[in-house]
Amino acid sequence: MDTPGPSGDRAARPPAAARPRPGQRSALTRTDPDPDPESWPFGRPRYVFPPPGRPVRDEKHEQRIADHVQRHKERGARPPRDRGLSRDEIVGTAIAVADAEGPEAISMRRIARELRAGPMSLYWYVGSKEELLNLMLETLEVEVEAPEPTGDWRADLRVFANQMRAMMNRHPWALEFIGSRPPAGPNDARNLERLLGILAGLDLDARRTMDLLGAIATYVVGAVIREGQEIRGQRVQEEAEAGRTSEELDAERERYRDWFLASGQYPQIARLMESGIDPDDPATRDERFEFGLDVLLDGIAAQVSR
Repeated sequence: MDTPGPSGDRAARPPAAARPRPGQRSALTRTDPDPDPESWPFGRPRYVFPPPGRPVRDEKHEQRIADHVQRHKERGARPPRDRGLSRDEIVGTAIAVADAEGPEAISMRRIARELRAGPMSLYWYVGSKEELLNLMLETLEVEVEAPEPTGDWRADLRVFANQMRAMMNRHPWALEFIGSRPPAGPNDARNLERLLGILAGLDLDARRTMDLLGAIATYVVGAVIREGQEIRGQRVQEEAEAGRTSEELDAERERYRDWFLASGQYPQIARLMESGIDPDDPATRDERFEFGLDVLLDGIAAQVSR
């Protein structure tokens, strides 16, 4: 929980991912033998981007283009070969745009412009913006890659939690979607299968198994949200303190601390302030995440032992 008063320096948000360059290994590059997403035999959940604020006529125009390309596909036509687009390139570019500007910036027209291609070309590879989102999320599952069960469930869940945290910090826009849906593709299903395997030897029923996995996911998501708040708070603080001398800032902090000490109404807060710690110190961010994860794993172990 935040403590009142100015806090110490915090880390700045790392730069957003750049759009993949020609020949650069993209985030979509597969590192496992999972089947192609097109072979996924089930329907995918309907997840749509936040409204981009563009005129409705633009949405209708894109739908007309998609329908036009679909008719060509049904007649057996082939995609244009002059640009040499690929699904991996389209999805990787969309992820880079979402990383930099949020998912509301995604449109087929915008991605086509980033790739210096016509919007119609994209529809040969991706049928709709909704399908593009599913492909983006499926790609991120490759970055998480739950470990194969080793027999040490604590170590395995720790690896998964840290990979999930790292992925979400790279792609904060995915927070709204990751972990909130059933398996929607082969990478997603592979991760769930491995996670179930990690807990398979603990003799838990299905309900308790899913509750424990949900507790891990909830902790990681909450930690990442909190870290984002810290980073944004640091940015706001730096803007507010711009142009002020260190002497002025020290004097303000001292007045703030003295008020709490003199009031006599907040002895615990005063004690905390006297300790001189910064609860949001970016240097302790990893340590704080691991501490919380240890507490959670200890709680899971206590539940299992019962």
